[in-house]
Amino acid sequence: MVGTLSARMTSKQARVTKPGTGRGPASASVRFAWAVGAVAVVLVSVLFVVLTGMRPEYDAYGWLVWGQQALHLHLNLDAAPSWKPLTFLFTFLYAPAGRGALWLWMVTAVAGAFAGAVFAGRIAYRLAGPANGRRYAPAIAAVFAALGVLGLEGYWHLVFVATADPMVISLCLGAIDCHLSARWRAAWVLLVLAALGRPEAWPLVGLYGLWAWRAIPPMRPRLVVGVLVIAAMWFGIPAIASDNWFIAGQVALDSTKSLPGDRLSLMISGFVGLYELPMQLAALFALAFAVVRRDRTWLLLVGAALVWLATEAAFALHGWNPSFRYMFAPAAVLIVLAGAAIGRMLAITSGHTLLRLATVGALVALVVTLAPHARIRGRLAHSELVFFKQVWAYQLDRLDAVIDKDGGPKRILACGQPVTEVGFQSILAWEIHENVADVGWDPPTSISGGKPIVLFEPYKLGWKVRAIHTHRADCDQLSTETSFG
Repeated sequence: MVGTLSARMTSKQARVTKPGTGRGPASASVRFAWAVGAVAVVLVSVLFVVLTGMRPEYDAYGWLVWGQQALHLHLNLDAAPSWKPLTFLFTFLYAPAGRGALWLWMVTAVAGAFAGAVFAGRIAYRLAGPANGRRYAPAIAAVFAALGVLGLEGYWHLVFVATADPMVISLCLGAIDCHLSARWRAAWVLLVLAALGRPEAWPLVGLYGLWAWRAIPPMRPRLVVGVLVIAAMWFGIPAIASDNWFIAGQVALDSTKSLPGDRLSLMISGFVGLYELPMQLAALFALAFAVVRRDRTWLLLVGAALVWLATEAAFALHGWNPSFRYMFAPAAVLIVLAGAAIGRMLAITSGHTLLRLATVGALVALVVTLAPHARIRGRLAHSELVFFKQVWAYQLDRLDAVIDKDGGPKRILACGQPVTEVGFQSILAWEIHENVADVGWDPPTSISGGKPIVLFEPYKLGWKVRAIHTHRADCDQLSTETSFG
């Protein structure tokens, strides 16, 4: 569906683009601007990571463990987090950097999150133009779309914990932007990467691949390779590194099957809850705008969002937990269209004075009604920032310190299985260079089991370490604690 957006290419693009090349007009200045922009995003991300003192949570540490263990040919996927090939691509490449892999991944995750706002602005700017002398109109559309994506419910929390969901937004929006620029090969690559991050993207990959197979024959080898990569990464690696080639779905199902509530209802409420009523009305206006104008590009983007949501609904009916973050991509598309619709309305020329005034009034009302929600999001983000800098990062740094104090991972492993609370399981696995499945996550069960364990108990801002059921005198010396203040 997304693929047929090419039908809306301008006549100028059609004249200068060679059939089947998959490359639109790109001058040296445009390429330079892209390079500068990419460097700027990375530099801002580095500063963000350093100044905020952020640290990942369970999932991201699990991804780092994958890279660490795969580097030593000892990967085991039979534990949470559920398998995601996209994150593995990065953490495996970063694994030779040792502890530096943590920082490389955090910068990557933050840059991926910020890039979503850039692509949202670019697409809204393009869809809002030409402005016929009112250049401020597409600019306002771009700013609205960029800020709208950054303002999605829960977006900043996921940035602070270095998850990959905001990155999937960037890949999807980047694919749309590349397609609208007639860079179809780049669009295909980004779609494949998005499909390595979320299975909801698989139907869109299939639809785009079918279009490209027919419309751009030279791309056919790339299309085949892309599909094979998706299959190999999602199912081939788990077949080698676990007892179940479908381990991603099994872990996700096992970890959420006890959650209460109807999955489909949770999915709908989660999607609606990504933004408050004013933004929802703006998105509905964009849909009506697209229908009235019969704009094929806009309608196809809406269709792509609906395909994503339909896939998520199917997963919910199957029993998987429909987290709100899995629906960021379609929500971002609708926000972009809302911004573009605002830009189009502001660009209306002579003879529509009353309509322009009504549009300006509606825009002012939209901004005013969204402002309180933006302030609440800002305060929550600030509170999280304080927590991550003064509490979370502090405690994780002390975990690293207490492991070094006890002689390092080898000495701890010689005294028994490491055990901790479930929320710290992947973090402890990363610190002692073990698979997540090799670290205990239920202390009472491990203690009653009678086998030698080394228990890591989080306490306030510190840690208590105890060797239990050990038969070696030197293991008693592991019992230690960090300061709690």
